[in-house]
Amino acid sequence: MPNTLDPVQQTLSSVEEYALAVDPIRSMNEERSKATFDIRAMTYLLDGGESNTLLRERMMLEFERDPLYKTHDTHDLTTSQLRERTMEKYRSMIYYLQNDTIEVFKKRMEIVSMIDPGFWTRFGVHYGLFVGALQSNATAGQFGYWLQKGALGMVGLIGCFAMTELGHGSNVSGLETTATFDEASDQFVIHTPTLTATKWWIGGAAHSATHAAVFAQLVVKGKQYGTKIFVVPLRDPKTYHILPGINIGDIGKKMGRDGLDNGYIQFTNVRIPRAFMLQKHTKVSRHGDVKEPKIQQLTYGALLQGRVAMVVDSGNVSKKALTIAIRYAAIRRQFAGAHSNGIETKLLDYPIHQRRLMPLLAQTFAMLFSGTEMTLMYTTLMERLDVVRESDADLDQVMESLKETHATSAGLKAFCTWNCLATIEACRQACGGHGYSAYAGLASMYQDFAVQCTWEGDNTILTLQAGRYLISSYREAANGKRLAPGVGYLNNLATLVGKRCSVQSVEEMMDPAVLVEAWQVVCANVVKNAALEFEACVARGLGVDDAYEECSQSRLYAAKLHSCGYLFNRFVDGVSKVDGNIALVLRDVCLLYGLYTIEDNAGAFLQCQYFSPAQVEIVRSQVNVLCKAVRDQAIPLVDAFNLSDYMVNSPLGRKDGNVYVHYFNQVQQSNPQGDHPYFERLIKPMIHRMGDEDDDEQAGLEDDDDDEDDD
Repeated sequence: MPNTLDPVQQTLSSVEEYALAVDPIRSMNEERSKATFDIRAMTYLLDGGESNTLLRERMMLEFERDPLYKTHDTHDLTTSQLRERTMEKYRSMIYYLQNDTIEVFKKRMEIVSMIDPGFWTRFGVHYGLFVGALQSNATAGQFGYWLQKGALGMVGLIGCFAMTELGHGSNVSGLETTATFDEASDQFVIHTPTLTATKWWIGGAAHSATHAAVFAQLVVKGKQYGTKIFVVPLRDPKTYHILPGINIGDIGKKMGRDGLDNGYIQFTNVRIPRAFMLQKHTKVSRHGDVKEPKIQQLTYGALLQGRVAMVVDSGNVSKKALTIAIRYAAIRRQFAGAHSNGIETKLLDYPIHQRRLMPLLAQTFAMLFSGTEMTLMYTTLMERLDVVRESDADLDQVMESLKETHATSAGLKAFCTWNCLATIEACRQACGGHGYSAYAGLASMYQDFAVQCTWEGDNTILTLQAGRYLISSYREAANGKRLAPGVGYLNNLATLVGKRCSVQSVEEMMDPAVLVEAWQVVCANVVKNAALEFEACVARGLGVDDAYEECSQSRLYAAKLHSCGYLFNRFVDGVSKVDGNIALVLRDVCLLYGLYTIEDNAGAFLQCQYFSPAQVEIVRSQVNVLCKAVRDQAIPLVDAFNLSDYMVNSPLGRKDGNVYVHYFNQVQQSNPQGDHPYFERLIKPMIHRMGDEDDDEQAGLEDDDDDEDDD
């Protein structure tokens, strides 16, 4: 049938067809229609059950409706306004603390960490760090005393955690602040002897804290007994005046988390009662007798909570960043292919864009499964530490569990926070120019998260601690000791070291068991290499500590690969516990993580000769295949994260896909046009002067024209 439309009608029709084809809402719905699994069931799995999902949804809605938790205007608030709102949130959160169960409250704070990291930190400083220090280091009587003082109710007491100093951070044993026992008065004298001993980065100190858990060197009768914890009043709770001998200030502008009032503290011979030293482990009597625990490591439990929380937080924040970038990639179109009838291609359909985001999505799932496992490990350990006594028969077993949890949490805290920070930046770049906008949410997310890589232990130092544990475990395994499960592969060194992969086909390579073995082999080899380097240093006459420093690069490398393998193993374990279509899609995601990290660390696998170059090429090709397979389920997978538009807080990550409308509206609402603020003072004089010059030039041109006419 001949086309009877005139050219105008044909153009109109093609415009309408084009608009329909590229409609972002339609594009998003098309992506969701590809789901091969029950999205809701996946959400239940990630949340730990339907009841947890319903609870999280209720909490998200509560925060969304609470005026204190408005998110659209946070970009435009001053530091003072942010801090005031933070303390308003702090006050309102007391209700939930007093009425929620501990588990429910923890879930509430997980959500808060994604809405307002600054407030999450401020609240966590008191209830996580200050109260956590009391729980882990105070005697029962001391803990009861501080509870009566208001430690859990913020009535008369707001705490902070004064460990870091201007000149010392990760080296807790090297802190300079002193706590000297004065036997005559039965008091400790807290003193900052040097500028570098100034407590620094102390969250809550600048404006809000009344008390501090202070880490200081215990000095009794001229002898030092190492770093202990003391509760030191900072301000009078009634007048809020700073107490005598204490100097407090604000450390000023930070990279992020401006809602938190970080400050510095200096002590000049500040006296506190002897009972204000937390004496669950080390005890000082009225007459200056010091009794220390036979096993100092029993005091380490308090240091683990924050690290475990950051492993969980890394997975949660990565979820948020990827929700923004992947949803945006599903509707953003760039360039038309030769056979696309002029329809531009979705970013998500470009293989290179799949390579940018799909491995990060897989990594996030690995971190989520590992965070669940790490939380269970920590909870179990703390329950055992609460009841263990140094004479108990299972003390050795508890100590092994403590060492494993300490090392694993150190390695994973470093590895996961590094991964998350890199994920945020990759997502920002994947959003192109719009990712640079503050309204996209990724710039502030990066600024707020960056601190996770240096607080609660600098990541490089923590990774070295994990590497030291691996070398120690290797040496114990060589002496016949059965190791904890996380490093159990070192008990099979004779089998693993020197082993070669026999895989010949793609199908064989796609077996998770092959990849599990691959990681065990490469980790066994790099740990062995680090341990042999350490032993060679000792053989040359170096002391143990110097020998560990000499092989620091090797143990850092070993810890990095061990953490990769650990995350993959936890992911495999998690997938093995589910079935049906969820298991099928998660299997692809899990294999993508395993193969991509092998490709990323191919040098180690080639060096130990577990994989041949041809096998590494199979790995590389299958990463491409799996990126495409996971891409087809990418929108359903981020939907399963179940973050509301309020939680995502980015027009680029809108669930309905209507990105441009929401983005444009938010920019307009946040930046109303009015009188130009500096037009009269700066711009008008410039353009008027330039206008006069233009008039002169025009006149000159006219004169030239006249001359030509005369000629």
